[in-house]
Amino acid sequence: MELALRGKKALVTGGTRGIGRGIVLALARSGVDVVTCYRSDSDRVGSLEAELKATGGDHHVVRADLTRPSDVAELLRQAEERFGRLDLLVNNAGAISHVPYADLPLEEWERILSTNITGTHLVVQHALPLLGEGSSVVSIGSRAVDAGVPLRAHYTATKAAVVGLNRSLAREFGPKGIRFNVVACGVIETENFHALPEEQRALMTQRYGGKTALGRLGRPEEVAGAVLWLASDLSRYVTGNVIGVDGGIS
Repeated sequence: MELALRGKKALVTGGTRGIGRGIVLALARSGVDVVTCYRSDSDRVGSLEAELKATGGDHHVVRADLTRPSDVAELLRQAEERFGRLDLLVNNAGAISHVPYADLPLEEWERILSTNITGTHLVVQHALPLLGEGSSVVSIGSRAVDAGVPLRAHYTATKAAVVGLNRSLAREFGPKGIRFNVVACGVIETENFHALPEEQRALMTQRYGGKTALGRLGRPEEVAGAVLWLASDLSRYVTGNVIGVDGGIS
């Protein structure tokens, strides 16, 4: 069975690096036209634009701070102007930090919530006019919700909130044929992982890879595989779910 994604239109938030970049490139290579966004300038923006141009298709990379409602409105305005509709929305943009809970400043609590849950809410709400029968909304979550991770209480709280939001929206918009699902990631080898000192990378690989059934860490393209499936009609009866892409971590 083929995914038959060619010609579909997608918006992926936070798509210039890490998991988001893997998703954007996988969609583009499958024939999906993609709008993605980034918050801060970096050389990854230009390199993604170059890769998308080489891949072919109608792709756009836009600057947007999802904590600003005006930026979200403009992002969705551009998506509507370019595509007229969205077949797939991927809420990937997020923020994380590691702070002991007793020392967690209110400003940092609010920053993480503003990006990870309020930003997701704003994007979905503004995207609703572009979503219709058969559209799929995928939010990138974390297995931290089930495991609990020290120093990440604020981050884990937002990912748990995304699960609750997803389940409610699946029920509310199911009659309109719009599906909502969460892809809960384990430990994925992104640029941040590869930027760590070699000794720390080896320690993380041993510690977390050893907790998985597959005995290794994940890769962005493996998260993208789940998103491709959720974007396709092969998953048309799947909604309100949390799908783990975690190598069987325990």
